[in-house]
Amino acid sequence: MEVALYLKHFPANGAPLAGGTSIAVDGLAAGLAANGARVTVLCEGRERRTVGADGGYTIECFANARGYRTFTLAPELGRYVATRLTARGDMCLVNGMFHPGAYAMGRLLHRHGVPYVVAPHSTYNRAVFRKNAHLKWPYWYLFERGLLERAQAIQVFDASHGTWLRELGVATAFIESANGIAPGSVPAESQLRWSARGAPANLLFFGRIDADTKGLDLLLDACARVAAWADVRVTVQGPDGGDRAALEKRAARLAISDRAVFRGPDYERPPPQVIGEYDVLCLPSRSEGFGLTGLEAMLAARVLLVSERAGIARHVRASDCGIAVRPTVAGIEAGLRTLFGRRAKWREMGLRGRRYALTNLQWQDIARDVLAQYAALARRP
Repeated sequence: MEVALYLKHFPANGAPLAGGTSIAVDGLAAGLAANGARVTVLCEGRERRTVGADGGYTIECFANARGYRTFTLAPELGRYVATRLTARGDMCLVNGMFHPGAYAMGRLLHRHGVPYVVAPHSTYNRAVFRKNAHLKWPYWYLFERGLLERAQAIQVFDASHGTWLRELGVATAFIESANGIAPGSVPAESQLRWSARGAPANLLFFGRIDADTKGLDLLLDACARVAAWADVRVTVQGPDGGDRAALEKRAARLAISDRAVFRGPDYERPPPQVIGEYDVLCLPSRSEGFGLTGLEAMLAARVLLVSERAGIARHVRASDCGIAVRPTVAGIEAGLRTLFGRRAKWREMGLRGRRYALTNLQWQDIARDVLAQYAALARRP
């Protein structure tokens, strides 16, 4: 089978993959290729390029002089879809959420009769509409809902994520697919270290500093409560999504500035290496797709506290390497209390999560199931 994956900003110049969506597209493309599919990643950039990726797939980048958020696709990309995809009878995976490029690509595919699947990489629960609601709700009714309704399926990280789409009136079928392990991201077990008993518990949030979506305000409030009964430190690390200064002020108001550290992103080291310097990875998101940092923490054999809304939550529960909580202050505090009560077993829990990830979350196995579902969808009228 031939599969195309569209992600507007996928790097076609050999640059390191940055961002969870690009990493996921690369992993799935490589996994599909390893299962015998002919795979092409379609993207747009400053110049036309064709690149053979290490994962066994081809990258076709089309020149587009317009900005990142535009409904105008690269002219040559339009010709490629009209002449190449329709001739092959491919399936195309459109990656993105609330993005004009994804909408325009879906419209183009539909016009030429090419079946497509949408992978939003996040959820459509009410929390995601809270930020910039005055823009998102009109966009939903004018564009996003149509993109989803015309798709053959929507690819989600957990079947429960479909509930919110049903509430929004979208009846499109779902494909459930996890994220997998990126090549070269697994540290050797001999490199793993754990803090000594009696040392302060070091918590880490690792990702985009977006207070509302990622629940970082909830995490700080919960840590202020936890500080009354435990010696705890919390580090918030990642690129600033615009909320770092406000969160630093919040920590000061909560009188935990001496316990809360804010750091910029570390692009020099693999994420599992960074995460491995802490005790507990916290992902208390109000809205979350998979939660790739959770998988990276499992590879580092760390204990996890994750939102029950994240796709990684079911894997955390299955492996018993942490706890899934409601994204509320009370839920996070209760989860940390449970984890602290099991601190003597953190090393054992972390290693159990690592073994689970290595056994169950390999891209080649994930892609095999996805490919079978794509083939079934492509046969539908």
